[in-house]
Amino acid sequence: MHHGQPYLTTTTAKMPAYNSIFNTDTSPQLIGTFPLLPLRTKTRGPAYTLPLLPSLPPSQSPEPDDDSYDALDEVLSLFRANTFFRNFEIQGPADRLLVYGILWVSECLGKIRNNMSGREAQKEVSNIALDTNFAIPGDPGFPLNQIFTPPSTRQEAEVLRQYLMQVRQELATRLLARIYEDGTDKPSKWWLSFAKRKFMGKSL
Repeated sequence: MHHGQPYLTTTTAKMPAYNSIFNTDTSPQLIGTFPLLPLRTKTRGPAYTLPLLPSLPPSQSPEPDDDSYDALDEVLSLFRANTFFRNFEIQGPADRLLVYGILWVSECLGKIRNNMSGREAQKEVSNIALDTNFAIPGDPGFPLNQIFTPPSTRQEAEVLRQYLMQVRQELATRLLARIYEDGTDKPSKWWLSFAKRKFMGKSL
């Protein structure tokens, strides 16, 4: 929940979207204005790697005060609440990763059909998660250039692309684990019911 001033309309208080708890990190590494926050992942890349939790089922997240809780756990926990909002106030660097992550989860959900088996869904989602040809901040096709400052060099752009590949692959893995959590090999209708919602009216 927010501290400080509530959002107000002329008549009633309006509930704002949830912002990232990682905004309190005092000095995250930034490329442009995108934070390279630590991730709990086996996917290779530039992210600082948090301790893996072998005993934790892939469909679950650690508690938010756990050292291994990362910004991708937060994306998945806030996804359903935040997708209802067309407006979102950036309050710190981590919010940009939160926004990107939510839009990426929507992209993955859009690939999964009601009758897909886990293996079919994994194939569809892996195709986009492993694709290296995607827009990053500053590219003409990137939908959020108004809230991101682009990388300042080609080298920075390459590091950011590698980091986003880690984010995309890890989020896809965790999302699929949640969608097929019940063991029936049928996707969760509850998760798929959010597939057509567009957070901030945007899509990647």
